[in-house]
Amino acid sequence: MSELSDYIKSLTNAIEDRRQWLEESEIPKIKEDLRVFQTSYSVLYNAFLKRGLINEDPYKQEAKVGEIQAPDTSNFPEGEKMDKLSVRFADFDNQLDFLVNFYEYNVEFFTMDRIKRILGLIKFIDWTHFSLNSASINTYYAVEFINQVRTHADPLTLSIVNESLSNLARTTGSVIASLKLLANFNRETYKLKVRVAITAALPEGGTPVPAQIKKEFPSLMHGVSYYPDLIEEILKEDYSSNGNALRKAVLNSLTVAEKKEEETAFVPFKQYLIEGIQTIGAVSNVLADVAFKLDENNALLAHKKVSLGQRIKRFFIKLLRKDAEPVLYDLQYRDQAGNLSVKRVDFSAVRADIDKRIKSLSQIATDKDAESAKLQALQENQLVSFLEKNIRYLQNLYKTLVAMDEYFKTNIDKDDRSKVKGIKPELSTIKATFTRANQKRCEYIAQKEEEAQFEKLGITTQKR
Repeated sequence: MSELSDYIKSLTNAIEDRRQWLEESEIPKIKEDLRVFQTSYSVLYNAFLKRGLINEDPYKQEAKVGEIQAPDTSNFPEGEKMDKLSVRFADFDNQLDFLVNFYEYNVEFFTMDRIKRILGLIKFIDWTHFSLNSASINTYYAVEFINQVRTHADPLTLSIVNESLSNLARTTGSVIASLKLLANFNRETYKLKVRVAITAALPEGGTPVPAQIKKEFPSLMHGVSYYPDLIEEILKEDYSSNGNALRKAVLNSLTVAEKKEEETAFVPFKQYLIEGIQTIGAVSNVLADVAFKLDENNALLAHKKVSLGQRIKRFFIKLLRKDAEPVLYDLQYRDQAGNLSVKRVDFSAVRADIDKRIKSLSQIATDKDAESAKLQALQENQLVSFLEKNIRYLQNLYKTLVAMDEYFKTNIDKDDRSKVKGIKPELSTIKATFTRANQKRCEYIAQKEEEAQFEKLGITTQKR
């Protein structure tokens, strides 16, 4: 039995090393992959809403998620397509939000049950075999909707949709691979606990049988489920003729490989900034769509019944030929903690800023080659300043537009609310744009910091 004791000691150390590696490497990777997965799906979901392929679920915001549960995957008649998919796709969006923003990300939290739930959720639509030939009804209609979105889509929309699909397929495979590692860790951890608690408590000598272990299980493993297949694995590894080979395979599966430095293609530092600026430039068409919708909604709001005092005030302003009265809205902003604050915003000023930004950014989007040459001629500090300025602008504009969109939907007369033009798809694109641009900025900063560290150590880096 000393051989088994040695194995239990080696297994305990291997599992602890594996736990630490999973916490430091795979858990952050899973969280990032799922965040990209959620963002990419959100882009497609909003595109479906914009094209009217599905309806916005009126109960979506009220839905409370207690634990991950994949939406319905059963078939339905063609005539129920709109209703069924509107609910299912909205539910999928809510489930992903809960998974990314409310799940705990540590090894202990990722139990076998939760791993199965996550797998079921990300496979709700088969992104890795995204085809009209899919046997999954949800996948089939998702493909059909994407084909309709692509029809007559502008280049920016088409690029974002294609990138989102690519991200969904990539992160699906990556998450599944990481969850398999966690599942294997859970299996071996379970088997170790059983060995320590039960086989150690059994009489020495002889070979324990499943019935004997099952009998002792409830008293020694309180609240732990009994898995016959894992118990069978324990007995084979510890007592069969090829036990040594099986135990060695288990230890090998838990071994943490040494990190190897990866060779990466050299990218000039300035190129990160230029790519970030070009990403920002591509949003000019989206801002033009936003401007049009804001004007339409503002006109609807202007037709709202006003009091006699307001009409008299407007009359005297015009009579005295003063400057036009500012169009002020009291918008509600919500921070990350969910707290609300009210800020008075001049609609006219916001619109004027959007028009200025469209004019400056459209030049970048119109002739990429010519603009790229101009950008290459600028100093890095000039590019950094320009990129950071526009990222901050889009981040602030996004918050204002979210609040303004809600303001119009709430304050326009009920009779006219069906005419309100929502901007959720555009908001999703704006958010994706400044997120990608900021990633390029961060890559630039990281490279600069790395170069500075090398210089301190007296190491010469590649010429920029």
